[in-house]
Amino acid sequence: MSGTLSCVVVPVDGSDESMNALKWALDNVTILSAEDGGSLVILHVQSPPSIATGLNPGSIPFGGPSMEVPAFAAAIEAHQKRISDAIINHAMGIAAEKNFQANVKSHVVIGDPKEKICEVVDEMHADLLVMGNRAFGPIKRMFLGSVSKFCSNHASCPVVIVKKQEVEEVLPALSSQ
Repeated sequence: MSGTLSCVVVPVDGSDESMNALKWALDNVTILSAEDGGSLVILHVQSPPSIATGLNPGSIPFGGPSMEVPAFAAAIEAHQKRISDAIINHAMGIAAEKNFQANVKSHVVIGDPKEKICEVVDEMHADLLVMGNRAFGPIKRMFLGSVSKFCSNHASCPVVIVKKQEVEEVLPALSSQ
């Protein structure tokens, strides 16, 4: 891998950790200029509507396994689109503030984040995946899994995981005694 990359993917989910990973990529990764075909792809993965609500039509009291509620599904999809748009707009704003020289693109897909991130990296022939890490405790990680760990094991390119930066408390200077 050369020092200058042509495609870097940064998944964002609206969390501080994912936005910090985006800032890190913008500050630390050298990507080919837009004229030379370089791009930074800001990726957002939406959950499928059935996962987002925790419901499927069979569990809706007035519905059954064979009865779908189109208005309900449409409302969920519209809400998720508004959330995705807000996340992407915030991330694009961060890139604009940094006057990034490469082409910045956004991409939204629907599905399981672990699987979709790896699929997009593969489809785009990404040179690097930069992602945040929420640092779940062992119990949450056991039930939810770690997206960054999964991607580091399954992505088809190198992965940089930007960990949460600890803010050190600055103590006032002690007066000499």
